[in-house]
Amino acid sequence: MRRHVTAFRTRDTAEIERSNLVNICKLVVKELLEQSLRYGRMLDSDHLPLQHFFIVIEHVLGHGLRPKKGLLGPRKELWDLLQSVENYCPEAQDITASVRDLPTVRTHIGRARAWLRIALMQKKLSDYLQALIEHREDSLNEYYEPHALMMSDEIVVIMGILVGLNVIDCNLCVKEEDLDSQQGVIDFSLYLRSSSRNAEANEESNAPVAQLDAAGQGNMIAVLDQKNYIEELNRHLNATVGNLQAKVESLTTTNALMKEDLAIARNSLLALQAENQAMRQSASQQAALSQSDNSSTGSGSDKDKDKDKDKVDVLNTQLTEERKRCAELEKELNLQISLKAESDMAMKLLEKDIHEKQDTIVSLRRQLDDIKQINLEMYRKLQECEDELTQKGEMVSRLQTKASQIGNILQSLEKKYESKLVDQQQVSASCGGDRSPNTRRQQNLQKFEALTKKHKQDTGPPMKRLHLKMDGIPPFNPNNYRKSPAGAAPLQSQPDQATAKTPTSAKSLNDELAEAAAAVTQHFKGGGDGSRSDYALSREQEATGPGDA
Repeated sequence: MRRHVTAFRTRDTAEIERSNLVNICKLVVKELLEQSLRYGRMLDSDHLPLQHFFIVIEHVLGHGLRPKKGLLGPRKELWDLLQSVENYCPEAQDITASVRDLPTVRTHIGRARAWLRIALMQKKLSDYLQALIEHREDSLNEYYEPHALMMSDEIVVIMGILVGLNVIDCNLCVKEEDLDSQQGVIDFSLYLRSSSRNAEANEESNAPVAQLDAAGQGNMIAVLDQKNYIEELNRHLNATVGNLQAKVESLTTTNALMKEDLAIARNSLLALQAENQAMRQSASQQAALSQSDNSSTGSGSDKDKDKDKDKVDVLNTQLTEERKRCAELEKELNLQISLKAESDMAMKLLEKDIHEKQDTIVSLRRQLDDIKQINLEMYRKLQECEDELTQKGEMVSRLQTKASQIGNILQSLEKKYESKLVDQQQVSASCGGDRSPNTRRQQNLQKFEALTKKHKQDTGPPMKRLHLKMDGIPPFNPNNYRKSPAGAAPLQSQPDQATAKTPTSAKSLNDELAEAAAAVTQHFKGGGDGSRSDYALSREQEATGPGDA
């Protein structure tokens, strides 16, 4: 145990910092990939794991930066390092120029954050950082300390992690973000949860998501696969166009060199032809002079003749050599002309191929735009279905609460009615021994009328009054919502059944009370005339007076 403690204490602080950065980078990138693959949609700047990733990559690049040397010395900024990427990757010049032209970003750290976001959207972040790592000795020594993460071997692990981010599609609006201010902090509770809590949270979160995304999941996967295929094809075509442009440039330089060689060969041929012509003229002049000398002198000495012969032989040999050289130059000229014709033909074919490739790229870009529009429309329809489901769920919960309230009110009314009925029966039983049946019925009717009047005047305790004063359920208008192909019909039938089974207002309760009162009056009706009730008889007796009765 002591050995482990001493080993931990002797461990370097910079090594611990590097290990922490590598581990949190692994967790954040893993969560980001899982979220992207689970939902299968384009990530925006509000996505929490994406915000955590930018914070972590900023700490990775800023670990071990050299401080400012002296009071007046320049400080090495992360933005200066990212600007040097264009020295190794020329395509990064567009990102640097775009970041410089942003009107909302003014600080160096804000420009560095904007550069990282644009590089991630272009899926080139890992390539650019890999170029910096490959030229570590040339570019990173002046920016980082020796113990920095960018100078250690652990940066290779992070580069391998960042390669997996090429499968993520991001849509980030850099102009609307405040990149100059301090960024947020990382919530480590999202990444340090136990396995059981992770499993429960995943089950709870996946259950509603699986129900909502069941309709459009297949179409979404097909669209994303086609989009990835078109992006890969576009990348391949761009590489092919780059190779063809390099070949065209090499052929143009070769053609220019061949034209220069052809002009030099023509000039040398003209010079040799002029020299040959001059030598022929001099030879003819010398021959004419020798003939005139021979004719004037009649006969010369043998030595002069031998000398003239030698001169003529030398001139003849020079003439034959010049003729051979002229023939060789003509052959070389014909060869250069044929090569030029072939190069012109190759240039035309390459230009034709480049035009075809450009047309193919334009058509593929149009297809990519169409697929993006389809993707956005599918996402919008999914959002509408989710809103409709939430509204239907709220309506069902509201109907259930009203049904439970009405059930409670009915139970309380039934209990009250039963208690009053028991009281009436007890009163009738106590008074039944010494009174006649007619007077007993009349007293019962009078007591029941008094009870009903009291019940009409009584509005109940405060809680029951609140329950009775309920708002009516608004009718569902299907024109206000966009109907989804699946899931809307069963949810719509549930509220109808609930409304069919339960009363919706206090008016229905009054009708039921009236029916109950009628049933009670019918119950208390006795013998006598079949056409008249006891209640009518009691009214007649009251009208005629007690003496007549």
